[in-house]
Amino acid sequence: MHPRVSLHQVAMMDRETGAFLEFCGALGVRHATLVSPLLLQENAFHAAREAVQHGTVLIGCINHPFALHPDLERDSGTAAQRLLRVIDMAAALGAPSIYLITGGRGALSWEQAASRFEGLLARCREHAARQGVVLLVENASPLLVDIHIAHSLPDALRLARHAQIGLCIDLHACWMEADLHAKLAEALPLAGLIQVSDHVAGDRAAPCRAVPGDGAVPLETILRGVLELGYTGLFDLELLGPRIEAEGAQAACTRAAHTLSDLLTRLGA
Repeated sequence: MHPRVSLHQVAMMDRETGAFLEFCGALGVRHATLVSPLLLQENAFHAAREAVQHGTVLIGCINHPFALHPDLERDSGTAAQRLLRVIDMAAALGAPSIYLITGGRGALSWEQAASRFEGLLARCREHAARQGVVLLVENASPLLVDIHIAHSLPDALRLARHAQIGLCIDLHACWMEADLHAKLAEALPLAGLIQVSDHVAGDRAAPCRAVPGDGAVPLETILRGVLELGYTGLFDLELLGPRIEAEGAQAACTRAAHTLSDLLTRLGA
């Protein structure tokens, strides 16, 4: 398995964290992205630390929902308090980064919500820097407007710069954008993670991801481009939705990991 392939836990939310990491190890995937709501459950952190200590898998990133309860408009500091705890866990696990879903904006304008996000994040950013953990924010589908505010690659880059953090690039949410290569060239200096999946034309479920190679996303062209632009990080398989469920998460993740590994090898990553 190519060493830059990572597998996102979101594909197997029904499994305990230890079981998910065991699957990654058995598959030969060396890196995993964990989701903080599961990591915060009893025994999950211990299982993740054991996996790292035994060399089974490395934690490449942690996905963390920021101001969800309540949203950016109404949060009184609890979002920051939760993130501070996750930062400490990331540092203990050797995870280099945490990527954030911002939370919804409530009645705020986009600009107001971006400023509110930056303000709420300030002490977390300082703590993360001391712990050696990089905070990232992703671009996400507009269908997630209730929990996120950045829905194009330029908007996510603008938000990352405003909040003085890095960027997680989800190709599923931006592959169809105009001038994508130029946008990627501008965004990659802040990119700490690139997420990979496919989309079958006509799918309208949310989420509607597919195994790489099954759909319309020109992944070989896009990945060749980001490699030529100098990206040296992980490629994280984020798989969920009806197609993944129908095939079965284990089978879909196995097929996806091998497909992405072969592609990266062919491209000379």
